[in-house]
Amino acid sequence: MTSKQRAYLKSLANDLNPVFQVGKSSLTPELTTAVGEAFNNNELIKVGVLKNCMDDPREIAQIIAERTRSQVVQVIGKKIILYKPDKDKPKIELPVSRSSKNNAGK
Repeated sequence: MTSKQRAYLKSLANDLNPVFQVGKSSLTPELTTAVGEAFNNNELIKVGVLKNCMDDPREIAQIIAERTRSQVVQVIGKKIILYKPDKDKPKIELPVSRSSKNNAGK
């Protein structure tokens, strides 16, 4: 993912409210499953990490991304933004990088 695409996704996520919250029990299998299922309806998801969670939000973001096969867009404070494009009908169209355009013509 390019920085331009990441910036675009961040701008889309500004208006999102956290869909899930990671609390005291940290990352449970049920939470991971629920996040994975949420990608069936949404391509961009925001997750909040509560103050009573002792784990690092960056580590939590990486683990969720690995388990759901999504990408971490941003971790800022205790907010995590994840992106996973829909395989069949992507709703979010990412900006194309210049290098991709140049390589497409070759």
